[in-house]
Amino acid sequence: MKIFTTVLFLISISTVAQIKGIVKDSLTNQPIPFVNIWVENENRATTSEEDGTFVFPDSEKGKNLVFSAIGYEKKTISASQSKEVLLQPANYQLEEVLISNRIQTKEIQIGKTENTVCQAFDNGPKIDTKFFPYDSSYKKTKFIKNISVYTDCRIEEATVKIHFYSVNADGFPDKELLSKDLIVKIKKGTRIHTIDVTRFNLTMPKNGIFVGFEKLLIESNRFEKKVFDKNTNTPSISVTYYPYMLYNYVEREELFTFSGGKWNKQIINTDADSEYKKKIYEPSIQLTLTN
Repeated sequence: MKIFTTVLFLISISTVAQIKGIVKDSLTNQPIPFVNIWVENENRATTSEEDGTFVFPDSEKGKNLVFSAIGYEKKTISASQSKEVLLQPANYQLEEVLISNRIQTKEIQIGKTENTVCQAFDNGPKIDTKFFPYDSSYKKTKFIKNISVYTDCRIEEATVKIHFYSVNADGFPDKELLSKDLIVKIKKGTRIHTIDVTRFNLTMPKNGIFVGFEKLLIESNRFEKKVFDKNTNTPSISVTYYPYMLYNYVEREELFTFSGGKWNKQIINTDADSEYKKKIYEPSIQLTLTN
């Protein structure tokens, strides 16, 4: 399998003038780790650390920040008022759950692509998703056993979030199907990571499912490298965050991405008379279904 690594952009935060804050549970007053924090309607973001703290450049002071975390109501607040942000726990309407015994004598893997050439992109700050449509043959293997993600990591260990979303009437990602964060540790190297999700009792929805990959912009994922400007021959420090998600170049008409605190639909436009088919870089994710 051929791998081509491309860095799309570098993320850096000034240490001179910063907005510093902490995200807490409004009921328990306990810090909330790994909260997704966006500049509203813009593709700039960060993630709260394990102790709930976060940092933004002072240049964002006049803008709004959007705070989003599984199990909590989304909150939008002025950056200048974000020294302490309290998130309200979400009220979930529990649906009746039918407990079925898994036999696990059959397995099928879905999401494979014919294109085995992958490219490693820095996908942050955003959540890219891959859509898995439902097929009637899944009735015999309706349980989601595990998820496999293909990543490139240049540090010893990195932390990411995996998301499962239902599909709304307009075909967009809708509700989170997990009641708590699925935090995954990614090891160094270019490899496929398989994560067991049987404990969540997920089944394949009749209208399909979106699976999302979220890189966490936290200190333990941060990687610094000294670079030189060829024109001035002056050094500077570039900052990026690992791991990179690997993508397949496949035939698709659209891709759904979460950025700026909202879902965005990217449509691939190709001339109807063109011999070229609609292609897009899609996250290299596969699911294993079982009975």
